[in-house]
Amino acid sequence: MAVVTNTFQTTQAVGNREELSDVVSRITPEDTPIYSLIEKGKCVTVHPEWETDELAAPGANIREEGEEYAFGAITPPQRLGNYTQIMRKDWIISATQEVVSEAGNVQKRKYQKLKKGVEIRKDVEYAIVNSNASVAGATRELGSLPTWIETNVSRAPGGINGGFDANTGLTAEPTDGPQRAFSKTILDDVMQQGYQNGANFRHVSVSPYVKSVFVTFMSDGNVAPFRYAVSQGGERNTIVATADYYEGPFGTVMIHPNRVQAVGAGLARNAFFIDTDMLSFLWLRNIQEDRDIAKTGDADKGVIIGEGTLKVHNEKGLGIAADLFGLSAAS
Repeated sequence: MAVVTNTFQTTQAVGNREELSDVVSRITPEDTPIYSLIEKGKCVTVHPEWETDELAAPGANIREEGEEYAFGAITPPQRLGNYTQIMRKDWIISATQEVVSEAGNVQKRKYQKLKKGVEIRKDVEYAIVNSNASVAGATRELGSLPTWIETNVSRAPGGINGGFDANTGLTAEPTDGPQRAFSKTILDDVMQQGYQNGANFRHVSVSPYVKSVFVTFMSDGNVAPFRYAVSQGGERNTIVATADYYEGPFGTVMIHPNRVQAVGAGLARNAFFIDTDMLSFLWLRNIQEDRDIAKTGDADKGVIIGEGTLKVHNEKGLGIAADLFGLSAAS
């Protein structure tokens, strides 16, 4: 029906109050699976170093009665190191904005400080899973997980492992091979390599898509089915189509979907096999607010800053399934 002539409508009004909720809905996830799993430590230099050693391979040990001793040479341990990386988030808010009434108080110092601290934690996770070789100098970069692992690896033909170079003291970025589908065969292959080399894998960090592929392993003819009905009250049942653990011939691992690994194809293409005793993050400067910023204008400045590095205690305790389709069945 037509509107009666001269009906006064909201589009003509000049005094109607605005309505803006005080609740700010932030959807960005804050989880950092690998960083949260591993131990946090302390370092006192920009280039912390450590040593690795291993037992000799078992072999025949048969000696003659009365035999004179012969003394074997001692193999020195390998000396490794990584460089600390500075990570920073900052903001500047006018002094007036800091005191005016604002819905949600998002554009205030307290909220920004909390938000930037969470963002740095996410950046730490990114630094761990990104394929970034270590760099010395004033703009230091930590060597990420893919640049260390060279023993327990499943990689497509044409791909080349990274690894620590004892001559340069730096890690090398791996070379990608053609992408392929994640499979139970690849999973078992890396776990077997790790078992034979002394690793005790307990966790596998993958992109969300790769986690969905892992769930399909339940349909493998060699996997014991575990389908069952779950009561949600009354007559309702639930279809169970997920799995978090894989118990294979060489141990049991928990499969963690990592949303940071879905940021791009370069991160999503790797599945990381982790023994948490073989990996830690060392902080030279813990994530903190810099309170010594000079005030130079009518504004509030803020900086959250931290400096740390990844310590790979022994890369033989870690593994990687590389060159996977990590975002979709074709990417």
